[in-house]
Amino acid sequence: MDDALVRAGRALRLAVLIALALLFLIPFYLLLRNGLSSEREITSPEWTFFPHELRWDNVHELFADTSVPFARSLLNSALIAVATTLGTLLLASLAGYGLARIPYRYADKVFYGILGTLLIPAAVTFVPSFVLVSSLGWISTLRGLIVPTLFSAFACFVFRQYFLGFPKELEDAAQVDGLGYWRTYWLIVVPNARPVFAAVGTIVFLGAWNSFLWPLVIGQDQSAWTVQVALSSFTTAQVIRLHELFVAAAVSILPLLVVFLVFQRWIVTGVERSGID
Repeated sequence: MDDALVRAGRALRLAVLIALALLFLIPFYLLLRNGLSSEREITSPEWTFFPHELRWDNVHELFADTSVPFARSLLNSALIAVATTLGTLLLASLAGYGLARIPYRYADKVFYGILGTLLIPAAVTFVPSFVLVSSLGWISTLRGLIVPTLFSAFACFVFRQYFLGFPKELEDAAQVDGLGYWRTYWLIVVPNARPVFAAVGTIVFLGAWNSFLWPLVIGQDQSAWTVQVALSSFTTAQVIRLHELFVAAAVSILPLLVVFLVFQRWIVTGVERSGID
């Protein structure tokens, strides 16, 4: 009787998981279905699960469209996301390690000040940031899109929490060997903190890739458009090109899927080790 109940419970959980998986896969199905359909099939009142003819030419049409430089937008987003991720990991990890390990009488006050910036709405700093970037002549440049977003208070908080629980014995052994804080950080701490680096890096990469408002304001020329700005252009023109919009959306999420699939196991591990509840 107990075995039957256990098997029934497992079957029920499996059924629920399958149903939830199918539910979450619906948006991806819609992207592929509509992206490979004609405009008539997309807007037709008669729904079909698959288009009558798979229009692979829609992909070629997307990248051949001269009004929207989608290939350049993908490249810009990739450069911005990678540079932002690397810069944030470097700055936030150095700040977190310094606040957690280097003795300093005002370390706690500095940390609380950094946390306080999380309470400031982004809308409050948006205009001053734009004025500063504009005065530097960084409008429609990668510098203007990357530099103002390099430091993350949240990433600094995560790294500090992780380094507070980092084994002190490893650092003591490094100091006995004559290593200072800088070499201890690079040779001992960083190699042993790969889970939290991967977790924070994945989160920062996803955020940088999906960023829209700042790139929309700073990237005023088409040469500086990101993929999110390019996607918005398909719905703001006089003619809405739905098939290109769906194809572009499907292409734009491929890098995110790759990054998430590669680092998904590190996300949970890194967050758990950082001490966040």
